[in-house]
Amino acid sequence: MVNRQKNNGLHEASQEGAAAASALLAETIGPVERLALVYAPARFRPLWLCYLALESRLARTAQGGKEPMLAQIKLAWWRERFETTANEWPSGEPLLAVLTGWDAERAALSGLVDGWEDRTMGEDGGVRLRSARVEAMLALSRLSGANDDPDAVRRATLDWCDGEGEGANAPRLTRAMRPLAILRTVALRAENASPLGTLLVALRAGLFGR
Repeated sequence: MVNRQKNNGLHEASQEGAAAASALLAETIGPVERLALVYAPARFRPLWLCYLALESRLARTAQGGKEPMLAQIKLAWWRERFETTANEWPSGEPLLAVLTGWDAERAALSGLVDGWEDRTMGEDGGVRLRSARVEAMLALSRLSGANDDPDAVRRATLDWCDGEGEGANAPRLTRAMRPLAILRTVALRAENASPLGTLLVALRAGLFGR
């Protein structure tokens, strides 16, 4: 009985710790991303939160410093982490601690690092980041077991990256990929659209997948 109570206490403490970590990560992403996260099914929400938080971290690392060499060193640190399995990752980095669910798709995360580095310090105009996001969304679809057509995920991701696309005529995404539908919809309405109108269309995308 004592052992059972002890185990229950450890489990509850672990759950509380995970919830606290998730709340902290959610504060690092923007309002559109937080809205998108709401529409992720609960069991896949950690995958989405980790992805969005990593994008936010890499963007700040690549763009936030006046010393390009320092930014490259920091990005190289992330790249090196994703070259090893999650059980080899160092402790002490909260984001790494919750990214373990992406272990099987680490290559997609490494691609994001390369994409942000090239977008900020290279001359490709974001081409590599665009491709990396496509691969990351396809990886997330695989991790969640979504049955989305890969072409539909690819097209939705490119709409999000480019701010151009079919919008309401695009293929419908499954519930597991609804956050992508919101990201795409908001990007397509980024210019010449009222905040309220954009919110309403985004909510529709969250409900119906496009």
